[in-house]
Amino acid sequence: MSTTPITKEAPFTPIAVVGAGALFPGSKDTSGFWQNILAKKDLIREIPPGHWLIKDYYDADPKAPDKTYAKRGAFLDDVAFDAMGFGIPPSILPATDTSQLLALIVAQAVLDDVSGFKTAAMDLSRVSVILGVTGAQELLSSLVSRLQRPVWERSLRGMGMSEADVKEACDRIASHYVGWQESSFPGLLGNVVAGRIANRLNLGGTNCITDAACASALAAVHLAINELRLGQSDMVVTGGVDTLNDIFMYMCFSKTPALSPSGDCRPFDESGDGTLLGEGLGMVALKRLADAERDGDQIYGVIKGLGTSSDGRSKSVYAPVPEGQARALRNAYASAGYGPETVDLVEAHGTATKAGDAAELKGLKAVFEESGRADRQWCALGSIKSQIGHTKAAAGAAGLLKIVLALHHKILPPTIKVTKPTPAADFPNSPFYVNTEARPWIHGRAHPRRASVSSFGFGGSNFHIACEEYVGPGRRPMRSDTPGAELLVFSADTAEGLIAALQAARGKPVVQLAYDCQKAFDASKKFRIALVVEEPIDPILDRAIATVREGKPIHRAHVYFHPGFDAGKVAFLFPGQGSQYVDMGKDLAMRFDAARGAYDAAEAAVPGLANVLFPRPTFTKEDRARDEATIVRTEWAQPSIGATSSAMVALLAACGLRPDATAGHSFGELTALWAAGSMAFSDWMTAARTRGVLMAGASEIPGAMAAVTGTAADVTPHLVDGVNIANLNAPEQTVVAGTIEGIDAVMAKCKAAGLRATRLAVATAFHSPIVAPAAEAFAEHLRGVSFTAPSVPVWSNTTAATLAPDGLAEALGAHLAKPVRFVEQIEAMYTSGVRTFVEVGPGGVLSGLVTRILGDRPHEAFSVDQKGRSGVDAFLAALGRAAALGLPVRFEALWSQRDPAPLTAPAPKMAVQINGSNYGKPYPTPSGGGPLLPPRSPPPGSTPLGPPARKEDLPVKHGVHTHPLPTPSATGAGPPA
Repeated sequence: MSTTPITKEAPFTPIAVVGAGALFPGSKDTSGFWQNILAKKDLIREIPPGHWLIKDYYDADPKAPDKTYAKRGAFLDDVAFDAMGFGIPPSILPATDTSQLLALIVAQAVLDDVSGFKTAAMDLSRVSVILGVTGAQELLSSLVSRLQRPVWERSLRGMGMSEADVKEACDRIASHYVGWQESSFPGLLGNVVAGRIANRLNLGGTNCITDAACASALAAVHLAINELRLGQSDMVVTGGVDTLNDIFMYMCFSKTPALSPSGDCRPFDESGDGTLLGEGLGMVALKRLADAERDGDQIYGVIKGLGTSSDGRSKSVYAPVPEGQARALRNAYASAGYGPETVDLVEAHGTATKAGDAAELKGLKAVFEESGRADRQWCALGSIKSQIGHTKAAAGAAGLLKIVLALHHKILPPTIKVTKPTPAADFPNSPFYVNTEARPWIHGRAHPRRASVSSFGFGGSNFHIACEEYVGPGRRPMRSDTPGAELLVFSADTAEGLIAALQAARGKPVVQLAYDCQKAFDASKKFRIALVVEEPIDPILDRAIATVREGKPIHRAHVYFHPGFDAGKVAFLFPGQGSQYVDMGKDLAMRFDAARGAYDAAEAAVPGLANVLFPRPTFTKEDRARDEATIVRTEWAQPSIGATSSAMVALLAACGLRPDATAGHSFGELTALWAAGSMAFSDWMTAARTRGVLMAGASEIPGAMAAVTGTAADVTPHLVDGVNIANLNAPEQTVVAGTIEGIDAVMAKCKAAGLRATRLAVATAFHSPIVAPAAEAFAEHLRGVSFTAPSVPVWSNTTAATLAPDGLAEALGAHLAKPVRFVEQIEAMYTSGVRTFVEVGPGGVLSGLVTRILGDRPHEAFSVDQKGRSGVDAFLAALGRAAALGLPVRFEALWSQRDPAPLTAPAPKMAVQINGSNYGKPYPTPSGGGPLLPPRSPPPGSTPLGPPARKEDLPVKHGVHTHPLPTPSATGAGPPA
């Protein structure tokens, strides 16, 4: 096997993905496809009766003749097809393979998604359609079956049947198959999948298909890229189409054999025993990157390299060859100009067959390990086949869409059904790990995020595409259509007006309602209420109306109402060590570009932080315990908490919320200084890491801490030498720190006095003289930091007063060894006019302490995060609570990456419902007495299928071009084949 080093020179022309369209099991568009991936939906089910009958063809014995041992797969749902809108006579639908009809829907969606296509003066003669489609389509088998009539007749005559009975029997058999007509020939051809798109959408460039078996889609992308690189096209619609899941296809895969005997598709899992078939259509629009930037296109991602190869001579024409696959990978990275050591995500072919997965993993490891990268498990590995099965000619398109959307949304997508990764892969000692959870794709390196996709086909066809995120001048925020809670806010001059607004909200689509009411919200109105809702919303509306009528404040159960409260000054409070937990901020980073960007900056400042915050998925309790223990370690806990607080600060600022003062608890004081503008981000994150490392070093010095239920006055008489008060967190809670022997003595004395004392699980006696060496070392580090005067007052734990701009290094250093006077600090802030305390960071401990300190005095204290609740829901609740208090919230930031009312085409009046099985397909009943299912009828209000008066009277109504059908030839033979 060649190990030629990967060149760093890239003659490859960068290709932009400027449009996308998808129709896969469980979804009808690209957004639905992506949401199903993130939701980890298993879309594999039993064979629908409209495809073939399990009773007729299933046998658990793989050797049973003319039977399949599989009865499950992934299938398209019904979609509305507007035949008249596409200029297709409804009468020819049964003679047109469903792949051609569905491909029109997806191709139109792709063109509609290309922003520049609508605005640029596109030369349609230079727009091409090149798709991966296998040669045989379902309609072919039906038409061929009718031609077996002589065989039926001879067989029946040989049984002694009369000619009349033979004719009747053969007529009945023939009635189960679609009859031949003028449109049958083009209707059964795979190449007309592309040709019909070009014809109906008036695209004049190259139109053709490629057949590389299960690599067909990426073979098509290969040709499409060459069209663009050679200048023969300016845009190409490309991808893959496969709706062939009839019994013939099941028999092909059964007799290989490649299907799963256990009835599931589990790539890279120890129990994986074969694949299952799926169907789907995936397409993208490609342009040269420079052209896409010129035309102002939305760019999902950039194809940087493509590698192809053949396996050459091997033991079988369909057996996978790792060396051949590795050659395609090397070629891809050679053309991309970068190595696999920079790739964070690979969407594998991943069929779940033992031989296929083993060969692919061997080829991947060979190439990725050549890169010389020393660490292990840096690259996420996945396969969409675990969710939608093997979509054959469309498999590469599904994989390409998955990685392009992952780059666009900056999320590492999950692969499902992996509970125990195959030991043969030796993942812990490889560059790869199987990513089983959706995770924010945090990236702190100089180069863009990078992902790749592989596709392999019978006959030794190998393709590998290298992509990266677009970071050029036309970059736009990631779009997010993640379903979940919505924030409703209402305002009025009177309680009656507020109730009327709540009542008027009934029956409205919740997303559009959220957008409309946020746009109309007026914080200056006297009565304000906020609701965090999901469907159905009527129960929460009822609760809100009752709340307004009662007139009492409420801030629970997703309803926030604060009549007559003066918000006063607003302070941001930042938590310290102990609030951290694995995956804190995860939901925010996957939903909001601003939050994810803050984590990116933190990773750049503290490399490795992302893997601590959002660790790789684990498969054992021991691994999970290891991850939880890592984030608790002081050297990681403090920068992790800081990064999470920074993400929340960024989101609050985007929504118009800025503090009048800041403060923190222990480590949080450092965050408070950064949030007030006293420190540069990188200086602050480096200081957070340094503080943690120094404190971890101090942990080697014996020491202990204990929490005592009592005031400082209660505890002080029981202190002994070597023990001091470390934290005054609340009026009735005092934390002491000191030597181990001293803490034991103090705890005994306190218990004897009737005070409850609890030993804390900490490494040493923080905020005591024991850690003084770390305090001085930290001060020395801070002396090299450039501090500026804070933009707002920053309150100190140590003095319970505002920090002076001078001497910050010494003050922050000494803070490590001095007591935290949190009670006095909050009291002083309250005296200064602060009435609203917002905890910005993981958890909600500080906001609870504030309420314990201030008691019944007028104030509001709430957190932006609630452990155990969706991060997005908790953030929306905090934002809603701020709005209900009358704070100047700007809601536009919530919609910068979302569409309040996604454009949906009106339901066509003449639509018919189609799916992966051919339209109008007859099927024999188990008794053989006629079709099991009659041809599907149009919905109410539409006309029966039948020939139109004149074909040329049917214009195309989709897209931006209208033109009639081609006129039949004078001979009546129709369009040429």
